[in-house]
Amino acid sequence: MITELPHHEEIPMDATTLKNTQGPLKEQYRQAPGSAVVTLHAEGSVDDQAIACKVDTGRALAVAGLHPASGGSGRELCSGDMLLEALVACAGVTLKAVATSLEFDLKDARVKAEGDLDFRGTLGVAKDAPVGFSEIRLSFDIDTTEPKERLETLLKLTERYCVVFQTLNQKPILTVSAT
Repeated sequence: MITELPHHEEIPMDATTLKNTQGPLKEQYRQAPGSAVVTLHAEGSVDDQAIACKVDTGRALAVAGLHPASGGSGRELCSGDMLLEALVACAGVTLKAVATSLEFDLKDARVKAEGDLDFRGTLGVAKDAPVGFSEIRLSFDIDTTEPKERLETLLKLTERYCVVFQTLNQKPILTVSAT
């Protein structure tokens, strides 16, 4: 489970502040493209007692375990749920950043991701059942007075710049190794 984080005061962000913050970064990345490549890290340790993995998020400890549909207790986080949560978080942040940049009248927005997972695949019950999500649906419930064309632009740019969405949409090179 995730430990409660202390509440931090939010810094208001408008289009000018966002452009002033991102402007120097964009210029740096144009001048020195290599400086834009950042390697993100995630680490975890396998629990010695339970079928679980403790993931250090840098802010809290998340304990992931088996989903109840594969024999888990339901007390630990399911990594499939975490994947969808990462998609929702990234899409929500991207939507807000794009809306801010466009000076889009975003009164409120809810983000939802749902995915279909056939547990026969991960449990090795049926060779024809895929291991992993067969379909993921991302949706937004947006409260705005903006015209349809601006809403379509907001969604198009959110999809284009959402890191998690694009990673899922265009599979990266994956490698597995052991030391």
